[in-house]
Amino acid sequence: MAVLRIAMNGGNWFSALALGVTLFKCLLIPTYHSTDFEVHRNWLAITHSLPISQWYYEATSEWTLDYPPFFAWFEYALSHVAKYFDQEMLNVQNLNYFSSSTLLFQRLSVIFTDGLFVYAVHECCKCIDGKKAGKELTEKPKFILSVLLLWNFGLLIVDHIHFQYNGFLFGLMLLSIARLFQKRHKEGALLFAVLLHFKHIYLYVAPTYGIYLLRSYCFTANKPDGSIRWNSFNFFRLISLGLIVFLVSVLSLGPFLAMDQLPQVISRLFPFKRGLCHAYWAPNFWALYNVLDKTLCVIGLQLRILDPSKIPKASMTSGLVQQFQHTVLPSVTPLATLVCTLIAILPSVFCLWFKPQGPRGFLRCLVLCALSSFMFGWHVHEKAILLAILPMSLLSVGKAGDASIFLILTTTGHYSLFPLLFTAPELPIKILLMLLFTIYSIFSLKTLFRKEKPLLNWLETFYLLGLAPLEAFCEFIFPFTSWKFQYPFMPLLLTSVYCAMGVTYAWFKLSVSAWTDPPVGKTKKW
Repeated sequence: MAVLRIAMNGGNWFSALALGVTLFKCLLIPTYHSTDFEVHRNWLAITHSLPISQWYYEATSEWTLDYPPFFAWFEYALSHVAKYFDQEMLNVQNLNYFSSSTLLFQRLSVIFTDGLFVYAVHECCKCIDGKKAGKELTEKPKFILSVLLLWNFGLLIVDHIHFQYNGFLFGLMLLSIARLFQKRHKEGALLFAVLLHFKHIYLYVAPTYGIYLLRSYCFTANKPDGSIRWNSFNFFRLISLGLIVFLVSVLSLGPFLAMDQLPQVISRLFPFKRGLCHAYWAPNFWALYNVLDKTLCVIGLQLRILDPSKIPKASMTSGLVQQFQHTVLPSVTPLATLVCTLIAILPSVFCLWFKPQGPRGFLRCLVLCALSSFMFGWHVHEKAILLAILPMSLLSVGKAGDASIFLILTTTGHYSLFPLLFTAPELPIKILLMLLFTIYSIFSLKTLFRKEKPLLNWLETFYLLGLAPLEAFCEFIFPFTSWKFQYPFMPLLLTSVYCAMGVTYAWFKLSVSAWTDPPVGKTKKW
């Protein structure tokens, strides 16, 4: 701690924040880890032990390789370090293998690769407008943003307790955003193309990149009113962007195309045989849709409108993830979710093209695309909310209205991650960490925008405070009631539905701001 204080006082505050969070991550090494730990251990074994032609066919474990090829090569590279820790973890037949050396390696690999995330945050901070900076270090937008990103509660528990490699992936995304704001468009495009071939969930925000690059890079001039000057189109710039995407795709998918395995890879990446919702419903529109269907079903049975013998026995809250049919409302297909998602993102993409708002407009559109895909996508995982929360952090330090949306989205989105950590030892950790992060977010942003109206109105405050009794009921009251045996899914159901209301509200509020904010001229900062 003394070293951190010296670094802060000496002006190296960013290094102190980064060092502090790295040391904290090391303290989380012995904590609970989910089945994702075994997933990635199995992928290490697959890529290390088998030829590339078998990577996307291997099915000894139920945790088959279902990430794009760049991530497979990433696991392959890690495996050559892993063999010095414990060779047995690289045996495909060693299902559910675990050792202290395996734990240490996999935890350290996440911490080490987070270095890219730290660098990306530093680059993003360079793009922050310092006009609102206060005299105190802790009141500066750059400092606040650094804390909101480096110490993000959701990223900490998902990567360093639950276990995943989101840090370096978000690092690629943030770095691509920073490069676009620095007008290094080709670098930004390259980074995002590479990111897509690491994890395809980032397709959610691909429309934003495509429209923004076409609008701000391929078209080189605007009219005085901000509308596009069509004769300014630069065909060679479009070709250069297309070439970047093509070469990255060839490098990633080329070997599998040459082996005639591309259909197999695609089938692994997009498993539509899974159900509409994950075992734990992500807090989105479909969670509310499912609850409405259940409610109508109960009412229909009570009024004897529905025939009990025709009601599906499978429960959508029992942990099953295969396809199921709704009882009263129309059942939802993958195509229906795609159409809903496209309809939801169209207004923000439309604004990005016809109502340019500078870099903030791009960032807002990116968050809206991520949120719209989260709200209406097929088989969405609750962890996907981070795809909206992290870039929203950048918006939050620039404008009071965005800070308000950030607080609602972050608080509800982070709380929706609580079911990921269901073991008793992690209960005080997740409660304390979220409290600290939420309290800091509220008070730091209130201080930053103290000259403006309150960030949260009474209804928004009341809603967020409602998370406390919800947590008390789910963790401390429900387990001691008879409902535990009759309705074991109730805590997950209540958490999902309550958080879905907050996420939906934040999505709607951000969508309105995209339409109501006036166009702005060219800016270098946001």
